[in-house]
Amino acid sequence: MASQDQSFKAGETMGRTEEKSNQMMGNIGDKAQAAKEKVQQTAQAAKEKTQETAQAVKDKTQQTAQATKDKTQDTTGQARDKGYEMGQATKETAQSGKDNSAGFLQQTGEKVKGMAQGATEAVKNTLGMNNDEEDKDHFTTKTTTTTRRNVVD
Repeated sequence: MASQDQSFKAGETMGRTEEKSNQMMGNIGDKAQAAKEKVQQTAQAAKEKTQETAQAVKDKTQQTAQATKDKTQDTTGQARDKGYEMGQATKETAQSGKDNSAGFLQQTGEKVKGMAQGATEAVKNTLGMNNDEEDKDHFTTKTTTTTRRNVVD
């Protein structure tokens, strides 16, 4: 009977050993599965963080590009306005010079006319053709001087 008892104990020991081995294998499998899930979670978190960072960089680049575009448009507008203002000032200066020239030419013309009339009177007086009463009716000499000044700010 001892042999049967020994066989029973050996079988019992073998069963316990097998059960312990299965428990250990189950524990190792559970730990391996947990480690696998942890690695997947870490990889997913890294992927999401990379996507967030890439999106932030993209957004910042778009903002910078828009700010640069706006600044360029503003600078271009200012340059266009300044050019227009300078053109207007040049136009006004040219008009002023034209007006001054016209006034000068008018004055010169009137002076020449007055001198011609004076010369005509002198010739008539010299030739004895000057009839004072008739000339007063026909040749009234009047000189008008016009001076125009434009003040440019």
